[in-house]
Order: sequence, then C-alpha cells, then structure tokens
Amino acid sequence: MFIRSYLRASTIEQDATRANAALEQFAADHGQLIANTYTENASGTEADRPELLRLLKDARKGDVLLVESIDRLSRMEEPDWRTLKTTINAKGLSIVALDLPTSHLAMKATQGDEFTSRMLGAINDMMIEVMAAVARKHYQQLRERQAQGIAKAKTAGAYKGRPIDADLHKRVRELLAANLGIRATARHAGCSTTTVLKIRDQVEQAE
Repeated sequence: MFIRSYLRASTIEQDATRANAALEQFAADHGQLIANTYTENASGTEADRPELLRLLKDARKGDVLLVESIDRLSRMEEPDWRTLKTTINAKGLSIVALDLPTSHLAMKATQGDEFTSRMLGAINDMMIEVMAAVARKHYQQLRERQAQGIAKAKTAGAYKGRPIDADLHKRVRELLAANLGIRATARHAGCSTTTVLKIRDQVEQAE
C-alpha cells in the first residue's frame, strides 16, 4: 500500500507540518508507513495548489491520500470541489481522513467481501461529501464574521489592515525576476498562487 499524506496550512505564518506526527502515528497504528508527504501553505479554497497538484500527478491507482481532516483537502466552492473529487476518483485514490472513521477501511489490506466493501465505500463517499460541504460552509461563515469585524473596526476608525510580509514579498519578487512561473514561484516561496499574482500585479503597477 502506497500512502501519500497531504499537509496544509492556510497562511505562511501557520505551521503546515503540525499534523505530521499524528498522520505518521495513524499510519503506524494500521501497520503502514507514509511513503510521500506533500506540504504547503495555501488556502483550501484554491484549486491551483502546487503540492496538491504534484500529489495528484504522482499518484497511482490504489494509493491512499491521507489527511488530518477533509477541510485540509478542500474548502472549495462546489464546482471546484467536484473537479478535484473527479480527478481523485479518476486516479483511483482512496481518501482517508483521521477524523472520518468510515474512511479508515482503506488502510486495511483486506476489506472484506465485495458487497460489504461497496456498501461501506458508498457510505464513506457520502460522508466525505458532507464533510466537504461543512468545511465550505464553515469557511464562508468565518469570512462573513471577519467582514463584519472589519466593517465595525472601520466605523470605529480602528482598522489598520493586514500587515505586509516584507520578506515574502521580496522573495516572490526575486523569483519572478528570475523568470520562474507562477506555480514555481508559489512553491519556492511557500505561498499561494493568488499571493504571487497579487505581488506581481503590485510590481507591474509600480513600474
């Protein structure tokens, strides 16, 4: 069994490797080892995540995609999630999440008779869809609360905006100046492609 773990944190300030020990212990508890780990700092709402795309490119039929929770894999809008899920299914990957017990069956070398395996697989697929919808809804509610907080702070004259990460901006500008593409720049800088595009636009506007 070939297990590929995926670790993600939303911002560069957060530790994307935080759950690595838990994933390794989970695999060990099931008599398995993680063969490859893919780690990145990027929003779960984005489809264009370099390390996730690399994982999908490397994956082979029968591999396990191991995550801490479904929201590490996706907080996408429905169309983007549907595209990702279709790609995962086409690759023959099994999604296993630590907080989703119905998915743990994929960690077993033998999964019982065909009828039981199909039934449990259908239940697990349904639960993954539910968890993805919950993750998407939670993100939307979080953004709404943030917007409300910002609006309130602006009214009170206390909103200063998010501080700029000068080191990250400098690194991205250097990589772009070296003619690296958007995805390559995001991978080397440890940020999302959206961040790279924003910085690129700022540089172009200043020129």
